[in-house]
Amino acid sequence: MSDSRRPSPDLFDHLVDYDRVVEVGIGRRPDLGARLARAGVAVTATDVHRRPTPEGVRFVRDDVLEPDPSVYADADAVYARNLPPELHRPARDVAREAAADFLFTTLGGDQPAVPVERRTIREGTLYVAAAAGPP
Repeated sequence: MSDSRRPSPDLFDHLVDYDRVVEVGIGRRPDLGARLARAGVAVTATDVHRRPTPEGVRFVRDDVLEPDPSVYADADAVYARNLPPELHRPARDVAREAAADFLFTTLGGDQPAVPVERRTIREGTLYVAAAAGPP
């Protein structure tokens, strides 16, 4: 297939090469975490409410506004889907503290509230926060 006809990568494609990831705010969408776990990625899912998670996905109740740093300490990447702007900076900060990459998508037309690199993915735009730099 030519490059022009190759489908865009999805969020899974950007996360599957990490060894350990933490999903912020899994909500009622455990599908991505389940796919990553089946591919051999160690996945921890967080949410402010108790959520059921599929086999292979560890759940920890946590709030990035008052995070438990131990939840993120061993992560290679922290990611979130449909993350509202008020959580961009706190989620980026927990990733930075863990020396992990931070990748996220937003709702609709929300713009990122932190410096990012933009990547086109099947679901829209993936934002990858700068590893260091201005807060």
